[in-house]
Amino acid sequence: MGPGAVLPRLGPACCLLLLLLGGCGGLGEEAPRFKARYEAVKEQLGAVAALSKRYWRQLACGVWQEGCEAEEEGKTGSKPGWSLPVVGQDYLEILSAWYCSFGKCCETGDCRIINNVTGLELDLHRQLHGQHLAKETIIRALRGFLRSPQPQKALVLSFHGWSGTGKNFVARMVAAHLYRDGLKSECVQLEKQISETVQLCRQSLFIFDEAEKLHVGLLDAVKPFVARSDRGQRGNRRSIFLFLSNIGGNAINEVALDFWRAGRAREEIPMELLEQQLRLEMLQLAENGYARSHLLEEDLVDFFVPFLPLEYHHVKLCVRDAFLARGLPYTEATHEEVARMMVFVPKEEKLFSAQGCKSVSQRINYFLP
Repeated sequence: MGPGAVLPRLGPACCLLLLLLGGCGGLGEEAPRFKARYEAVKEQLGAVAALSKRYWRQLACGVWQEGCEAEEEGKTGSKPGWSLPVVGQDYLEILSAWYCSFGKCCETGDCRIINNVTGLELDLHRQLHGQHLAKETIIRALRGFLRSPQPQKALVLSFHGWSGTGKNFVARMVAAHLYRDGLKSECVQLEKQISETVQLCRQSLFIFDEAEKLHVGLLDAVKPFVARSDRGQRGNRRSIFLFLSNIGGNAINEVALDFWRAGRAREEIPMELLEQQLRLEMLQLAENGYARSHLLEEDLVDFFVPFLPLEYHHVKLCVRDAFLARGLPYTEATHEEVARMMVFVPKEEKLFSAQGCKSVSQRINYFLP
């Protein structure tokens, strides 16, 4: 029995399928070509059906943030053990966009924005080691800002500490949990297109790395976007600015070292003490553009976030995370070997990793078969 004999019985389903194939008219001499197209579409639909559970799980994870934890436990690396074909990714994006067009996938009404602060808090707890002050300050600042229906100004956070202590890592994590596409989101920018992005996105995130190297003129140009808004700048209030800097790293480390020498835990270090030390060091940097910008002189930075130097046991946790992310077997002895390869300072105490966890992922290559 040919396609022409079967299709009349299908009714509306026929028209739906024929719309996909190019029309709902008579077949006639087009039957052979129609059959070929029919078989091609049938094959594609079969492939989609076979992967439907995976698509749905991926969609649920992305839209509702459900089912992600179970999937994470089954991973052996940083990516899933399976990958969707390109056509499947396209279908998934279309389906996600369709669902989000109803405005139900997020409270913001802009489905590029997810604002998953709870997920950020969990990931900071699991993956950011030795930074209790940074974790608490960032979560409290973001949660309070995002809950405010009409903020009076943009939220400005200034991250300070040695290289490798987690400043960039946290900035990327913030982007990943506030925006569906993370750093790739058109609502996240690095040092550019501020005005356009503020108009384009209901909530914007701007990240300035190595702020101490930026020209004071550029930093002062940012001022109108972080100051308290008047009627002409209402959209700026929903912006978040992250400034990452190595300034203050030595002052932070001195406080941590003094507490260690006094036999006190680093968790006892008060935020107020470190913030005071950071401000004092900034005032001494007369030639530094960031320290002398209007952002600091006019108190437009809401929070100075200190990143403490990492100790030996923190580096071991980073080593464990690096092995897990790559799906590689490891032992406690391997953790020790990799950690011992790092340089620790000061010369006498050898307490803090000079590079934080920055080169851990490269160093584990020495232990691969």
